[in-house]
Amino acid sequence: MNFRTRFAPSPTGPLHLGHAFSALTAFDLAREAGGTFLLRIEDIDRTRARAQWEAQIYEDLHWLGLDWPEPVRRQSDHTDAYMAALEDLWARGLLYPCSCRRRDIVAAASAPQEGGEPAVGPDGLVYPGTCRPETPPRGQMPRDEALRIDMRRALDVVGKDINFFEVGAGPDGESGLIEVSPEALIEGVGDVVLSRRDFPGSYHLSVVVDDAQQEISDVVRGQDLFEATQIHVLLQHLLGYLVPRYHHHRLVRDEAGRRLAKRDNDRAIATFRAEGCTPAQIRDMLGLETAPGGAA
Repeated sequence: MNFRTRFAPSPTGPLHLGHAFSALTAFDLAREAGGTFLLRIEDIDRTRARAQWEAQIYEDLHWLGLDWPEPVRRQSDHTDAYMAALEDLWARGLLYPCSCRRRDIVAAASAPQEGGEPAVGPDGLVYPGTCRPETPPRGQMPRDEALRIDMRRALDVVGKDINFFEVGAGPDGESGLIEVSPEALIEGVGDVVLSRRDFPGSYHLSVVVDDAQQEISDVVRGQDLFEATQIHVLLQHLLGYLVPRYHHHRLVRDEAGRRLAKRDNDRAIATFRAEGCTPAQIRDMLGLETAPGGAA
Protein backbone atom coordinates (compact mmCIF):
# COMPACT_ATOMS: atom_id res chain seq x y z
CA MET A 1 0.00 0.00 0.00
CA ASN A 2 1.30 3.46 -0.90
CA PHE A 3 1.96 5.82 2.00
CA ARG A 4 -1.19 7.87 2.56
CA THR A 5 -1.86 9.96 5.64
CA ARG A 6 -4.03 12.82 6.81
CA PHE A 7 -4.34 15.78 9.13
CA ALA A 8 -7.87 16.03 10.52
CA PRO A 9 -8.58 19.14 12.58
CA SER A 10 -11.95 20.24 13.96
CA PRO A 11 -13.13 23.75 12.98
CA THR A 12 -13.94 24.72 16.56
CA GLY A 13 -11.19 27.26 17.18
CA PRO A 14 -7.83 28.48 15.89
CA LEU A 15 -5.02 26.07 15.10
CA HIS A 16 -2.09 26.35 17.51
CA LEU A 17 1.52 25.18 17.56
CA GLY A 18 0.47 21.65 18.50
CA HIS A 19 -1.66 21.44 15.36
CA ALA A 20 1.21 22.85 13.31
CA PHE A 21 3.56 20.17 14.65
CA SER A 22 1.12 17.37 13.83
CA ALA A 23 0.28 18.68 10.35
CA LEU A 24 3.92 19.33 9.45
CA THR A 25 5.00 15.93 10.77
CA ALA A 26 2.37 14.13 8.67
CA PHE A 27 3.18 16.26 5.61
CA ASP A 28 6.93 15.64 5.92
CA LEU A 29 6.48 11.89 6.36
CA ALA A 30 4.30 11.75 3.24
CA ARG A 31 6.86 13.72 1.24
CA GLU A 32 9.72 11.51 2.42
CA ALA A 33 7.79 8.38 1.43
CA GLY A 34 6.68 9.77 -1.92
CA GLY A 35 3.12 9.42 -0.68
CA THR A 36 0.01 11.52 -0.24
CA PHE A 37 -0.98 14.00 2.47
CA LEU A 38 -4.71 14.66 2.87
CA LEU A 39 -6.61 17.30 4.80
CA ARG A 40 -9.89 16.26 6.41
CA ILE A 41 -12.29 18.49 8.34
CA GLU A 42 -13.78 16.73 11.36
CA ASP A 43 -16.90 18.84 11.85
CA ILE A 44 -19.24 16.38 13.56
CA ASP A 45 -19.56 18.74 16.54
CA ARG A 46 -22.22 20.90 14.88
CA THR A 47 -22.73 22.99 18.01
CA ARG A 48 -19.15 24.28 17.96
CA ALA A 49 -18.02 24.00 14.33
CA ARG A 50 -17.82 27.36 12.56
CA ALA A 51 -17.24 28.27 8.91
CA GLN A 52 -14.73 30.97 9.85
CA TRP A 53 -12.56 28.48 11.74
CA GLU A 54 -12.62 26.11 8.78
CA ALA A 55 -11.56 28.93 6.45
CA GLN A 56 -8.71 29.81 8.82
CA ILE A 57 -7.53 26.18 8.85
CA TYR A 58 -6.95 26.34 5.10
CA GLU A 59 -5.28 29.73 5.42
CA ASP A 60 -2.93 28.71 8.24
CA LEU A 61 -1.89 25.42 6.62
CA HIS A 62 -1.24 27.00 3.22
CA TRP A 63 0.87 29.64 4.99
CA LEU A 64 2.91 26.86 6.61
CA GLY A 65 3.67 25.53 3.11
CA LEU A 66 1.29 22.56 3.06
CA ASP A 67 -0.82 21.46 0.12
CA TRP A 68 -3.25 18.61 -0.42
CA PRO A 69 -5.58 17.10 -3.04
CA GLU A 70 -9.03 18.58 -3.49
CA PRO A 71 -11.82 18.23 -2.59
CA VAL A 72 -11.30 18.12 1.16
CA ARG A 73 -13.42 15.53 2.96
CA ARG A 74 -15.81 17.07 5.50
CA GLN A 75 -17.44 14.68 7.94
CA SER A 76 -20.77 16.48 7.82
CA ASP A 77 -21.03 15.45 4.15
CA HIS A 78 -20.71 11.73 4.91
CA THR A 79 -23.41 10.89 7.43
CA ASP A 80 -24.70 8.14 5.13
CA ALA A 81 -21.39 6.29 5.46
CA TYR A 82 -21.49 6.45 9.26
CA MET A 83 -25.13 5.38 9.28
CA ALA A 84 -24.32 2.35 7.12
CA ALA A 85 -21.60 1.26 9.55
CA LEU A 86 -23.96 1.70 12.50
CA GLU A 87 -26.70 -0.30 10.76
CA ASP A 88 -24.18 -3.11 10.17
CA LEU A 89 -23.17 -3.22 13.83
CA TRP A 90 -26.79 -2.94 15.00
CA ALA A 91 -27.91 -5.82 12.78
CA ARG A 92 -25.21 -7.99 14.38
CA GLY A 93 -26.43 -7.22 17.90
CA LEU A 94 -23.38 -5.14 18.85
CA LEU A 95 -25.08 -1.83 19.69
CA TYR A 96 -27.71 -0.77 22.20
CA PRO A 97 -29.48 2.53 22.89
CA CYS A 98 -28.50 4.53 25.95
CA SER A 99 -30.55 7.27 27.59
CA CYS A 100 -28.02 8.10 30.32
CA ARG A 101 -26.91 11.69 30.70
CA ARG A 102 -23.42 12.65 31.78
CA ARG A 103 -24.58 13.33 35.32
CA ASP A 104 -26.15 9.86 35.48
CA ILE A 105 -22.86 8.24 34.50
CA VAL A 106 -20.92 10.30 37.03
CA ALA A 107 -23.39 9.35 39.78
CA ALA A 108 -23.33 5.63 38.91
CA ALA A 109 -19.57 5.48 38.51
CA SER A 110 -19.02 7.36 41.77
CA ALA A 111 -21.31 5.17 43.86
CA PRO A 112 -19.56 3.09 46.54
CA GLN A 113 -18.31 -0.13 45.04
CA GLU A 114 -15.65 -2.72 45.54
CA GLY A 115 -12.27 -2.09 43.97
CA GLY A 116 -11.74 1.57 44.86
CA GLU A 117 -11.90 4.49 42.44
CA PRO A 118 -14.00 4.28 39.23
CA ALA A 119 -12.07 3.46 36.06
CA VAL A 120 -11.22 6.24 33.64
CA GLY A 121 -10.70 5.47 29.95
CA PRO A 122 -10.09 7.37 26.70
CA ASP A 123 -13.58 8.92 26.91
CA GLY A 124 -13.49 9.72 30.61
CA LEU A 125 -15.33 7.65 33.22
CA VAL A 126 -15.88 4.10 32.01
CA TYR A 127 -19.60 3.57 31.42
CA PRO A 128 -21.06 1.38 34.20
CA GLY A 129 -23.43 -0.47 31.86
CA THR A 130 -26.68 1.01 33.17
CA CYS A 131 -28.57 0.63 29.87
CA ARG A 132 -26.81 -2.52 28.62
CA PRO A 133 -29.46 -5.18 27.82
CA GLU A 134 -29.06 -8.84 28.65
CA THR A 135 -29.84 -9.76 25.05
CA PRO A 136 -29.21 -7.72 21.87
CA PRO A 137 -32.07 -5.33 21.02
CA ARG A 138 -34.22 -6.24 18.04
CA GLY A 139 -36.07 -4.23 15.44
CA GLN A 140 -35.15 -1.00 13.73
CA MET A 141 -32.13 0.93 14.95
CA PRO A 142 -33.25 4.07 16.85
CA ARG A 143 -32.18 7.39 15.38
CA ASP A 144 -32.88 9.69 18.32
CA GLU A 145 -30.84 8.03 21.05
CA ALA A 146 -27.17 7.57 21.75
CA LEU A 147 -25.87 4.15 20.72
CA ARG A 148 -23.17 2.29 22.63
CA ILE A 149 -21.12 -0.71 21.59
CA ASP A 150 -21.49 -3.80 23.74
CA MET A 151 -17.78 -4.37 24.27
CA ARG A 152 -18.03 -7.97 25.49
CA ARG A 153 -20.19 -9.04 22.54
CA ALA A 154 -17.90 -7.19 20.13
CA LEU A 155 -14.87 -9.04 21.42
CA ASP A 156 -16.72 -12.34 21.13
CA VAL A 157 -17.48 -11.54 17.48
CA VAL A 158 -13.87 -10.63 16.67
CA GLY A 159 -12.73 -13.84 18.34
CA LYS A 160 -9.02 -13.33 17.69
CA ASP A 161 -6.01 -11.36 18.79
CA ILE A 162 -6.26 -7.64 18.14
CA ASN A 163 -3.09 -5.67 17.48
CA PHE A 164 -1.63 -2.76 15.55
CA PHE A 165 1.82 -1.63 14.53
CA GLU A 166 3.18 1.53 16.13
CA VAL A 167 5.93 3.19 14.11
CA GLY A 168 6.07 6.22 16.38
CA ALA A 169 5.81 5.94 20.15
CA GLY A 170 3.07 5.96 22.74
CA PRO A 171 3.18 8.08 25.92
CA ASP A 172 5.31 5.45 27.68
CA GLY A 173 7.52 4.69 24.69
CA GLU A 174 5.30 1.91 23.29
CA SER A 175 6.37 0.91 19.79
CA GLY A 176 6.39 -2.01 17.39
CA LEU A 177 3.58 -4.57 17.46
CA ILE A 178 1.08 -3.52 20.15
CA GLU A 179 -1.27 -6.18 21.49
CA VAL A 180 -4.71 -4.94 22.47
CA SER A 181 -5.88 -6.59 25.68
CA PRO A 182 -9.55 -7.71 25.75
CA GLU A 183 -9.55 -7.17 29.50
CA ALA A 184 -8.31 -3.61 29.03
CA LEU A 185 -11.07 -2.93 26.50
CA ILE A 186 -13.74 -4.25 28.85
CA GLU A 187 -12.49 -2.82 32.13
CA GLY A 188 -10.56 0.26 30.98
CA VAL A 189 -12.59 1.39 27.97
CA GLY A 190 -16.06 -0.05 28.32
CA ASP A 191 -19.14 0.45 26.14
CA VAL A 192 -18.18 3.68 24.39
CA VAL A 193 -20.67 5.79 22.44
CA LEU A 194 -20.61 5.21 18.67
CA SER A 195 -23.52 7.46 17.77
CA ARG A 196 -24.77 10.59 19.48
CA ARG A 197 -28.27 11.95 19.69
CA ASP A 198 -27.43 14.91 17.48
CA PHE A 199 -25.23 13.19 14.87
CA PRO A 200 -25.13 9.66 13.37
CA GLY A 201 -21.64 8.84 14.52
CA SER A 202 -19.07 9.63 17.19
CA TYR A 203 -15.40 10.52 16.87
CA HIS A 204 -14.41 6.87 17.20
CA LEU A 205 -16.77 5.62 14.50
CA SER A 206 -16.37 8.47 12.03
CA VAL A 207 -12.57 8.51 12.12
CA VAL A 208 -12.45 4.76 11.43
CA VAL A 209 -14.91 5.00 8.52
CA ASP A 210 -13.11 8.05 7.12
CA ASP A 211 -9.69 6.42 7.28
CA ALA A 212 -11.01 3.31 5.54
CA GLN A 213 -12.81 5.22 2.78
CA GLN A 214 -9.80 7.46 2.20
CA GLU A 215 -7.48 4.44 2.15
CA ILE A 216 -5.23 5.83 4.86
CA SER A 217 -2.15 3.64 5.28
CA ASP A 218 -0.52 5.59 8.11
CA VAL A 219 -2.32 7.50 10.86
CA VAL A 220 -0.12 10.31 12.19
CA ARG A 221 -1.39 12.00 15.36
CA GLY A 222 -0.49 13.02 18.91
CA GLN A 223 0.21 10.71 21.83
CA ASP A 224 -2.97 11.94 23.54
CA LEU A 225 -4.89 9.69 21.13
CA PHE A 226 -2.77 6.59 21.71
CA GLU A 227 -5.25 5.06 24.19
CA ALA A 228 -8.12 5.57 21.74
CA THR A 229 -6.30 3.48 19.12
CA GLN A 230 -7.43 0.22 20.73
CA ILE A 231 -11.05 1.26 20.13
CA HIS A 232 -10.32 2.14 16.51
CA VAL A 233 -8.51 -1.13 15.83
CA LEU A 234 -11.42 -3.10 17.30
CA LEU A 235 -13.86 -1.25 15.02
CA GLN A 236 -11.60 -1.85 12.03
CA HIS A 237 -11.75 -5.59 12.72
CA LEU A 238 -15.52 -5.54 13.23
CA LEU A 239 -16.18 -3.59 10.02
CA GLY A 240 -13.73 -5.58 7.91
CA TYR A 241 -11.31 -2.70 7.34
CA LEU A 242 -7.57 -2.91 6.99
CA VAL A 243 -5.68 -1.73 10.08
CA PRO A 244 -3.32 1.13 9.18
CA ARG A 245 0.06 1.71 10.75
CA TYR A 246 0.02 4.25 13.56
CA HIS A 247 2.57 6.98 14.18
CA HIS A 248 1.92 8.74 17.48
CA HIS A 249 4.16 11.73 18.10
CA ARG A 250 5.11 13.89 21.06
CA LEU A 251 2.83 16.71 22.19
CA VAL A 252 3.69 20.39 22.17
CA ARG A 253 3.31 21.77 25.69
CA ASP A 254 3.42 25.16 27.38
CA GLU A 255 5.96 26.29 29.98
CA ALA A 256 3.98 24.54 32.74
CA GLY A 257 4.01 21.25 30.82
CA ARG A 258 0.35 21.41 29.84
CA ARG A 259 -0.81 20.26 26.41
CA LEU A 260 -1.84 23.21 24.25
CA ALA A 261 -5.56 23.86 23.74
CA LYS A 262 -7.47 26.03 21.28
CA ARG A 263 -8.04 28.59 24.01
CA ASP A 264 -4.28 29.26 24.02
CA ASN A 265 -4.61 32.10 21.53
CA ASP A 266 -1.12 33.41 22.24
CA ARG A 267 0.20 30.23 20.62
CA ALA A 268 -2.24 30.25 17.70
CA ILE A 269 -0.66 30.05 14.26
CA ALA A 270 -2.57 33.19 13.24
CA THR A 271 -1.01 35.08 16.16
CA PHE A 272 2.52 34.16 15.08
CA ARG A 273 1.67 35.16 11.51
CA ALA A 274 0.38 38.55 12.68
CA GLU A 275 3.58 39.11 14.66
CA GLY A 276 5.68 38.63 11.50
CA CYS A 277 6.90 35.11 12.18
CA THR A 278 7.88 33.00 9.14
CA PRO A 279 7.00 29.36 8.45
CA ALA A 280 10.70 28.50 8.79
CA GLN A 281 10.72 30.04 12.27
CA ILE A 282 7.68 27.95 13.23
CA ARG A 283 9.55 24.83 12.13
CA ASP A 284 12.60 25.86 14.12
CA MET A 285 10.41 26.61 17.16
CA LEU A 286 8.96 23.10 16.91
CA GLY A 287 12.30 21.39 16.37
CA LEU A 288 11.46 20.35 12.81
CA GLU A 289 13.87 20.38 9.92
CA THR A 290 13.19 22.14 6.64
CA ALA A 291 10.55 20.24 4.72
CA PRO A 292 11.61 17.72 2.06
CA GLY A 293 11.78 19.47 -1.28
CA GLY A 294 12.39 22.83 0.40
CA ALA A 295 8.78 23.65 1.30
CA ALA A 296 8.25 26.09 4.17
